[in-house]
Amino acid sequence: MRRPAAHGRPIVVKVGSSSLSAPGTGLDMDAVTRVCTQVETLWGSGRPTVLVSSGAVSAGLPALGLTAPPADLPSSQVAAAVGQSRLMESYGVEFGKVGRVTGQVLLTRDVLARRQQYLHAREALERMLDLGVVPIVNENDTVVVDELRLGDNDRLAAIVAHLVDAAMLIILTDTAGLYSSDPRLAPQAELISAVVATDEILDDLWSTSSKGVLGSGGVATKIAAARMAAWSGIPTVIAPADDVAVTLSAATGDEVGTWVEPHQTKLPSRKLWIAFGLPAQGRLTVDAGARRAIVDGGGSLLAVGIDAATGEFTPGDAVEVFDEAGALIGKGLSRMTAKEVRAGLDGPVIHRDDLVVLV
Repeated sequence: MRRPAAHGRPIVVKVGSSSLSAPGTGLDMDAVTRVCTQVETLWGSGRPTVLVSSGAVSAGLPALGLTAPPADLPSSQVAAAVGQSRLMESYGVEFGKVGRVTGQVLLTRDVLARRQQYLHAREALERMLDLGVVPIVNENDTVVVDELRLGDNDRLAAIVAHLVDAAMLIILTDTAGLYSSDPRLAPQAELISAVVATDEILDDLWSTSSKGVLGSGGVATKIAAARMAAWSGIPTVIAPADDVAVTLSAATGDEVGTWVEPHQTKLPSRKLWIAFGLPAQGRLTVDAGARRAIVDGGGSLLAVGIDAATGEFTPGDAVEVFDEAGALIGKGLSRMTAKEVRAGLDGPVIHRDDLVVLV
């Protein structure tokens, strides 16, 4: 199942706050150095690498006299504003020691939701890689509000992997990979060496996981990110951040961490944007016949097959499609308003060209 990442293809490496810092101490410069070494090693192996890095809030805490992340949004934004420059300075100094230039890329969901800006972001990242620059990507925590938040940098890393057509997504974490259960609570928990993105064990882990202390992520967000990357045909390796050799080992196909095998066929670029770049403005619940038509038959979603519509959306907005059991089966661009759907207006609500089936 494991295989090396192709030379010349980008790799996306994501590192979280908890791997870069400790409670009350701000950035751990040894950890920053270790991450930079790993990324530079990938560049040296002929694999241009994007670094998706959390840590801005943690980096800002000591300067503000804080020992824990603030609970309110404005204070978190201040910590991010203070810490982001410190985070980038730390990366700039470390990469500068080996002559590598870095570039800051701050993204929000509203940027990615606009198709033209989504494409511009892709072009900018590709040009940076062509020039030998390490893009250091983070969510713009200083200005983002809840409605525009991507949610966590694991998912952001998966979106960036889509953007640059990465050969591999490597998520660095505080454990050796994914375990069969929480190793802190179950000593008998076993490391999962390799798993297919659709395996039920990931569903079980996703439903029982909890968030980390310093970051917004956790096992659930890493599983979600791996499954997002899987739709691009991109494998994910979840591996320990404290092993300086782990990213190169992952890239060369060695058995480290947890390998998440992607889908054999990948979605076209536009459908990836619909599925993961656009925020959903509503939710449609469909009956069994409509589910068969779109999942098994590759058809459009017709109004007659919709049991319920929630949210307020207009033509062109993204909506999620659920079956009667409450399972997400797809996402697409509506051709009707929510009011028209609820009124039972006849016709196709989502044309098959604008519908992404996610089962």
